[in-house]
Amino acid sequence: QVLLAESGGGLVQAGGSLRLSCVASGGTFSSLTMGWFRQAPGKEREFVAAISWIPDNTYYADPVKGRFTISKDNAKNTVYLQMNRLKPEDTAVYYCAAKRRESHYTILTYYEYWGQGTKVTVSS
Repeated sequence: QVLLAESGGGLVQAGGSLRLSCVASGGTFSSLTMGWFRQAPGKEREFVAAISWIPDNTYYADPVKGRFTISKDNAKNTVYLQMNRLKPEDTAVYYCAAKRRESHYTILTYYEYWGQGTKVTVSS
């Protein structure tokens, strides 16, 4: 129903920046909560950031707070993740996700739609 496509990953040095994008199609983007999750090698997928359909409502995992910024452009059906001051521990495949319910923003199982992921590698 809702298709998500991430882009913008790559290889950067520690301290650098990347901007991830996720384009949504097949649904009403402006009424969805959008989130970013990541999965590092050998680890479980974890919450990174989320933004509700209310523009001022954003949520961040503690390890990325102050470094990452989530935003969206409803006209383009796109959500972004600006990642600054990247660290080696940020290395992971980053997944875009969406859900209808405006609650449980950090819980993976509440998200209904998922992209295929984009790889971010941060060298030390």
